[in-house]
Amino acid sequence: MSQCKFSAYLRGGLIAMVLFLGNACTQEYIEPDSGICFEQDILPVFISNCTQSGCHNSIDREEGYDFTSYEKIVSRGIVAGNYKASEVYKVLVKPFGEERMPPAPNEMLSVRNIQNIALWIDEGAKPTTCAPAACDTAAISYALHVQPLMQTWCNGCHSSGAPSGGIATDNYPGLKSIADNGSLIGSVVHDSSYEPMPQNSDPLSACDIALLQQWVADGAPEN
Repeated sequence: MSQCKFSAYLRGGLIAMVLFLGNACTQEYIEPDSGICFEQDILPVFISNCTQSGCHNSIDREEGYDFTSYEKIVSRGIVAGNYKASEVYKVLVKPFGEERMPPAPNEMLSVRNIQNIALWIDEGAKPTTCAPAACDTAAISYALHVQPLMQTWCNGCHSSGAPSGGIATDNYPGLKSIADNGSLIGSVVHDSSYEPMPQNSDPLSACDIALLQQWVADGAPEN
């Protein structure tokens, strides 16, 4: 697989890397019926971290990999039922070297995301989806609602380490600026005046868009 530009600079140096790897090893486990849903838990990780321009999208297909849809993700590098035999999993846990994904100096995926991918593969790499929870926009919190949404869909490209387009969504000031100028909502609703986001993906769910719209309408507070 190619050295795709995953957008987050590796922080903390060698010590942090060692600690991360230690945690990844001790926390690596597979349990049946984990409840992992491809549409909600797996696809956003690939879209956000792997499909940037020049990487594993439908146009560039670096090293033959395309991570923009279920059919394309499972077509190569995934051995359903055996995460340890899956090339996609192997490169995610490599600490060093040219094959490591994301490539240095970018940050590795979180322990949680790597575990979720392993669980999903081991459970058959199925196109699972889960019924969304009730959409409640009555009390939107930056910490509880907006930040997790950015982490899932946006920070892979728009992190402060190497923000695509100069836009950082992994910190409050960066996100507040695009909330105030209208580009956040314009992009997620795919307004023709803005570049549609997420790239290489369908729009966010109606509920996710409603949450962001309400947060912006409330003044985009850091709550």
